[in-house]
Amino acid sequence: MMESTIKMGIVEDQILFREGIKAILKQRDNFDVIFESADGFSVIDKLEKTPLRPDVLLVDLSLPPQNKKEYSGLQLTIALAEKFPEIKVLVLSVHNDENFMTELIKNGAHGYLVKDCDPSEIFEAIVAVFEKGSYINSRTLKALQGSMIKKPKHGKKLLANISPREEEILKLTCQQFTADEIAEKLFISVKTVNGHRNNLLIKTGSRNVTGLVIFAIRNNIVQL
Repeated sequence: MMESTIKMGIVEDQILFREGIKAILKQRDNFDVIFESADGFSVIDKLEKTPLRPDVLLVDLSLPPQNKKEYSGLQLTIALAEKFPEIKVLVLSVHNDENFMTELIKNGAHGYLVKDCDPSEIFEAIVAVFEKGSYINSRTLKALQGSMIKKPKHGKKLLANISPREEEILKLTCQQFTADEIAEKLFISVKTVNGHRNNLLIKTGSRNVTGLVIFAIRNNIVQL
């Protein structure tokens, strides 16, 4: 059972929904909401000015524009991946759309939840991205697999550059094992696991662990 307190942030323009999420999170002792924003375009500036930043940020896909220029959850996800890659991003949306899901995950989101999901799934998703770096539910997995069937497979040449040990760690990562758990299974240090993961990120052009899962599915390394 997780013991660490997870520092949470919420980016949501609808006050009632934002307050509802806060109320849900307060049901558990290990979630502490330390950051809120009613728009996406001011988030980066706010985060740069605060000494205490969230571990996980819940981001609404539909956010207000900046001076009539679109600034949705996708734009914020991209900006966060560049400026604060250590912050895990969970996107919340009313849209159960495969294109939205795959586009967001490919651009740095660590997970995607539809707003009609059960509160228990919100808890599950937050803990998963905090501890394991990704949350891929059945809806998202179906969307990812569907998008890869429609498009020709890429990245086969990259497989030649992935060592057997890296492929082993990639498979375990896709099975949602943490770095600590992988280290224990393979009798290596956590530092070594993270080193291999960093190499995998570079070799596959992935932004995060969720990107590694996409690569593994695309190249038939794993079938989840």
